[in-house]
Amino acid sequence: MPTVSIVVPNYNHSRFLPKRIESVLRQTYQDFELVLLDDCSTDESRTILSRYASNPRVRLEFNKVNSGTSFKQWNTGVRMARGEYVWIAESDDYADEPLLERLVGILESDSKISYAYCRSWRVNGDGEVDGLISAIGPPDLARWSSDYVADGKEECRLYFVRGNVVPNASAVVFRKSVYDATGGADEHLRLCGDWKLWAGMALQGKVAYVSEPLNYYRFHGATVRTKSEKDARYLAESFQVMSWVMKQVPAARVMHKRIRPWLTGAWVPALLSSHVPIDVKRAIVRELRYVDPFPFKRLAGAVLLAMWLKIRKHWREIAAHSTSAGEMGGVGR
Repeated sequence: MPTVSIVVPNYNHSRFLPKRIESVLRQTYQDFELVLLDDCSTDESRTILSRYASNPRVRLEFNKVNSGTSFKQWNTGVRMARGEYVWIAESDDYADEPLLERLVGILESDSKISYAYCRSWRVNGDGEVDGLISAIGPPDLARWSSDYVADGKEECRLYFVRGNVVPNASAVVFRKSVYDATGGADEHLRLCGDWKLWAGMALQGKVAYVSEPLNYYRFHGATVRTKSEKDARYLAESFQVMSWVMKQVPAARVMHKRIRPWLTGAWVPALLSSHVPIDVKRAIVRELRYVDPFPFKRLAGAVLLAMWLKIRKHWREIAAHSTSAGEMGGVGR
């Protein structure tokens, strides 16, 4: 049996697949199997994946019906995995050659570590590396500048209650037994299933981090994160994961107070917006009582701020239109 199972879940990433797969096959750690999944791609993905069918370490699994969510594919891949450790290497990302060796070495050094992950470079739509990915912003940003091993419950109390500490699955190698014990990725979540998964696995033991950036996280128009940034559903699911973490680690509610003003500034515009579907608004309200027990104490200020931002936006649009009309009038004269 291989020590590591590498799962590559793919959907319409044919242009990224060769670089992804080659960066896996060139890893300095070679005791692995490679599970290639395709979720009914409509591009040339299956043709590219099929080229690797003759490799004795490669297994192919092509869906007949699209799963509808990447987290179902994660669960499918992990169920197929025969290794003790699993690396979900997303099909549009790639890695430096030592990534697997470094992270597996950490897991081998301490059986209580649920998963190890490394820092990630950000790659833009043109394939250019344009900086490092930040997990959580100031004042905690400095924490991710050096290696650490942390108690998982403390990680949830201090950080996972506020955001997803692990920005990219491709940077993580985890124990399959811990993934299974957690119940796998929550398939009811479309956008924040990874956040809940990493928090749930952290609760099973320790979390290890490597500050050396060995992973390359690609941002482009087709990524789930890019699509969800303007979607209030991401906010609703964020509240759901936050409240879930607080139920597992009640002490996390104290730490969560630090971002309540920011949360108010997020949910008030969402509830006031006519573009947000009613079911999403209901989901936000349903989780709000746990995320912020006294939300209406900050409501007046948030409403005024939302109104002011809207007025300022319309003012700028009117001013820009007036300026444009004046310039056209000047040309006529």
